[in-house]
Amino acid sequence: MAILVGPDTRVIVQGMTGRSGTFYTDLAIRYGSTYVGGVRPGKGGTQHMGLPIFNTVKDAVEETQANASMVMVPAPKAGAALIEAIEAEIPLVVCVTERVPVHDISKVKAALKGSRTTLVGPNSQGVLTPGACKIGVMATTDASPGVIGIASRSASLTSEILAQTSAVGLGQSTTVGVGGDPVHGIGFRRCLELFKDDPDTQGVILIGEVGGTEEEDAADYLNSVDYGKPVVALIVGRHAPKERRMGHAGTLSLFGLQSAEEKIDRLASAGVVIADTADDVAAEMRAALES
Repeated sequence: MAILVGPDTRVIVQGMTGRSGTFYTDLAIRYGSTYVGGVRPGKGGTQHMGLPIFNTVKDAVEETQANASMVMVPAPKAGAALIEAIEAEIPLVVCVTERVPVHDISKVKAALKGSRTTLVGPNSQGVLTPGACKIGVMATTDASPGVIGIASRSASLTSEILAQTSAVGLGQSTTVGVGGDPVHGIGFRRCLELFKDDPDTQGVILIGEVGGTEEEDAADYLNSVDYGKPVVALIVGRHAPKERRMGHAGTLSLFGLQSAEEKIDRLASAGVVIADTADDVAAEMRAALES
């Protein structure tokens, strides 16, 4: 098993006819994922890459029975595209687009309340269940089916840890890029809940960084339950200067709050094994599983 995506996932792509949409749709199809169509207003009734194009998400869902959408729409229109997908009741929406205005995402968050949609992103590398389904822009060369769930705020570190867990024979159940923006959909806490209920996930790796409250929320959740599976965390940014954004919009530590050290302390107090460096993550997870 896995979380969020699997062999039964049927994906449409909002913005598939653009350069990025075309490129990453092609990679996902070549990987073996099931993509069933695209959405581009004004191009309904045409085809692209051998798949039908629809004017609206609603039309696409009705015709293809899609249950997931990858959003590759440019930032100024991404918010409206997400709301359209939510109104079409797509169960899973993965937004890769970066630099979506915070005001627009705030409207999206309001639309999500009471809906049946789970949002991943924006500014997410996507969701990958190795050997079954890829929605996003992540590399798959080192991915292998296995027992470790990964939830991450960093795309590059996800690739590194994925390669490590494959190299030591653990593999991955699902990897989830929660997104690097300060306002986003699914977070560490919800990922932990889903991985807890997945019988084939034996351990979870969190890849965090300075800024935001993802790590604190995860620690609060782990303190509230008997999780029953080892959790290993890598928190980067220990030497990042305060009051300065490092990398993408979510990595901002203000006035000494939400530093890497504080996040590490909170997670450690919740029973999480802390990896000192990126090179230690897979080894720490293997040791935790063996013990």
